[in-house]
Amino acid sequence: QVQLVESGGGLVQAGGSLRLSCAASGNIASINTMAWYRQSPGKEREFVAGITDIGYTNYADSVKGRFTISRDNAKRTLYLQMNSLKSEDTAVYYCNANIRPTVYGRSAVYWGPGTQVTVSS
Repeated sequence: QVQLVESGGGLVQAGGSLRLSCAASGNIASINTMAWYRQSPGKEREFVAGITDIGYTNYADSVKGRFTISRDNAKRTLYLQMNSLKSEDTAVYYCNANIRPTVYGRSAVYWGPGTQVTVSS
């Protein structure tokens, strides 16, 4: 069983910072791409940032220059450093990862349950 669990969400004032973490556990042979998505009430889930197994990163235009995605492969953990937070960043943030559970198994996409980030104006 593969599990992704986010942590680090909370309430922060506009202009502040927050660091999210996503820990992967269970039967994992390898983790390919990992990413962060977010969803606000009444809106579709949107891509925030992604990172490949070798460090290539991609960001949504709305967070470029403010957010930094990183990963620690040894710890099987994904991070999202969020700086200069704005009220529009308020959302539930979800961890996403493409994982191969066994050497001979097929890779699949997994999602964490999400963590709430609220930015007060």
